[in-house]
Amino acid sequence: FCFLFQVPPTSTLLDVKHKFHKACPQWYPSRIGLQLERNGPYLKDSINIQSLAVSSIITLYFTDLGQQVGWTTFFLTEYTGPLLIYLLFYIRLSTIYDQVESTKNFRHPVVHLACFCHCLHYIRHLLETLFVHKFSGGHTPLKNMIKGCAFYWGFTSWIAYYINHPRYTPPSFGHRQVSFAALAFLMCEAGNHFINVALAHQNHSGSKACFPSPTYNPFTWLFLLVSCPNYTYEVGSWISFTVMTQTLPAGIFAFLMVIQMSLWAQKKHKLYLKRFYPEVRRKAAMIPIVF
Repeated sequence: FCFLFQVPPTSTLLDVKHKFHKACPQWYPSRIGLQLERNGPYLKDSINIQSLAVSSIITLYFTDLGQQVGWTTFFLTEYTGPLLIYLLFYIRLSTIYDQVESTKNFRHPVVHLACFCHCLHYIRHLLETLFVHKFSGGHTPLKNMIKGCAFYWGFTSWIAYYINHPRYTPPSFGHRQVSFAALAFLMCEAGNHFINVALAHQNHSGSKACFPSPTYNPFTWLFLLVSCPNYTYEVGSWISFTVMTQTLPAGIFAFLMVIQMSLWAQKKHKLYLKRFYPEVRRKAAMIPIVF
């Protein structure tokens, strides 16, 4: 039991966590989870004590959330790994590939294009993490970062190994298949960026009374059909990358991304329905008709 006295009613739960941290230094604020009842939902830091208390005494249940990391650290670590790992396979290290085969076999142009597209994708993610997305001091358990890194880093190694292998065979339909897929990839990357900028602008403006609407930018017109177009473009990028390289690992990764993005889109769509029902009720979550 930890008793905190003389807590002003206007204090937030974040203030309570700081007081708790002073009383119990082994638990820092981001590691503290507070609940009104056992096994109940965790309360947000911004909640006011006055809105919870029915008397001068309030009882909160504490849970140790484990070691935490900031969201910026989470995404920078998750996206830096694939960028560097792919480049290690691209330069064909002698510890990975046979040097005789590497020098003998000619690299098809799609190998260089795939490296460019892959690097562009993760560089965009890194720059958006630093300059577009704003994280309001949120944290996530360290184990989530470890799982995310294992997923992205592992699949990047598998994909890069096959595409940069000396015996890699180019796509079946040759230059036409590569060109159309590369163009689709670049369009999806551009669309993803413009959607993220639009969402960030909407969050920063402080006006959250309406759902983000399309602008003069054609890439934002997808807001007319789906509520989470950033996930639509993300999935489109990986499907295009799969078609461009025609490799099984990329296809499996794209398939898993479709599943994961659809789950995230469904979750966000339900939140949007609660907040922006008139604007969102006729939209799909990620892919029109399908999701």
